[in-house]
Amino acid sequence: MKAYLERDRALIVVIILAVLGGYFFLIKERFNLKATEKHLNQEVESLKAVVLAQEQKNNDLNLGLENERRINDEFKEQIGDISDTVGDLEKLRKLDKELLQKYSKVYFLNENYIPDGVSLIEDDFVYEKRDIKFHSQARSFLEDMLEDAKDDDLDILISSGYRSFDEQINLKLGYKVTYGSGANAFSADQGYSEHQLGTTVDLTTKTLTGALVIAFDQTKEFEWLVDNAYKYGFILSYPKGNSFYQYEPWHWRFVGEKLAREIHKDKTTFYNMDQREIDTFLINIFD
Repeated sequence: MKAYLERDRALIVVIILAVLGGYFFLIKERFNLKATEKHLNQEVESLKAVVLAQEQKNNDLNLGLENERRINDEFKEQIGDISDTVGDLEKLRKLDKELLQKYSKVYFLNENYIPDGVSLIEDDFVYEKRDIKFHSQARSFLEDMLEDAKDDDLDILISSGYRSFDEQINLKLGYKVTYGSGANAFSADQGYSEHQLGTTVDLTTKTLTGALVIAFDQTKEFEWLVDNAYKYGFILSYPKGNSFYQYEPWHWRFVGEKLAREIHKDKTTFYNMDQREIDTFLINIFD
């Protein structure tokens, strides 16, 4: 009996020691885990600091890159502006500065002035089928206008186009023989005629008996021109009430679509505009 008790006591001691050993092992492991956790937390904080530093560095780099891009974009824009300016200056250099000047008793074209180039207008658009010339760079605008009028069942014809300095002298002399000083009311002296520019035409229609008659403004063709000519860059030089010549419904001058549309929109006239404002439209005259 005593032996059994001693055995049981020893077993209990072993169990207690095992439990205590497990307990102390758990305490030690818990301590180790806390130490490991603390170390890992320190590592995490350290990594966070590294990440934040890298993010700040990346942000600084991105800001620097964005700033460089902005500078490059501004530089490209400046280069583009310079290129556009150079291109505009080169374009203006090649354009005839006389094309948008006011000539009717204002500016003077001398006997040596000849447009950059004039070419014959197609016979289908010419009154009495004779040779009439018009500025080569503006001719397509004129012919497009007359073609579109024809599509609307209208028959607008050209009775006069480019006239040289000498031709204007002969024309004016002929008018003076017939009308005396009254010719000054409708015919320009040499050097003051828009026709010498090569961008002006006198228009008529088959329904009229003469080439230059005031009755042109009573035709459907004239009404169509009033409503549409500006779309092709043409304006009526001498409307009613102008201070240069008598009312000339047949006399139309090419000034470029942009300026013609501006004149039409503002309900003004070419000769009522300031010359400095008119000059700003020269660069776009054939666009």
